Amino acid sequence: MITERSEQPMNEKLPKGILVVDDDEDILFTIKSIFKKNPVPVVTAKSGPECLKILEKGFRGVVLMDIMMPGMDGWDTIKEIVDRGYADDLIISMFTAKDIPDTKMEYLKEYVMDYITKPFEPADLIDAVDEYLDLI
Repeated sequence: MITERSEQPMNEKLPKGILVVDDDEDILFTIKSIFKKNPVPVVTAKSGPECLKILEKGFRGVVLMDIMMPGMDGWDTIKEIVDRGYADDLIISMFTAKDIPDTKMEYLKEYVMDYITKPFEPADLIDAVDEYLDLI
């Protein structure tokens, strides 16, 4: 599900937010619930192409990206983010169910702040995202 935002003037940046990109509806619901009391808006996308549409509209903030998604996976999505010039106002953290980070596209690792292993502790996720938001 994409949460739409009203159009902003080109010179005005959108407020910082959290963008969760995962093909698992339960993960999207869980993370939205975890950040329910947080004043920062949470936007969700079920695929890489949906993520890119949100970024195209000016989203800035923290992107929590699943690695393994059908079609365009997390690495392919990050490559498109970089190629389109959207990476400047983002901090990307990848979700993985693997113990060791994926090395599919080693050269894109400079754009990834962190790897969060599923399952994760809600308090740890909140702390990490709050730190990331302070960096933007």
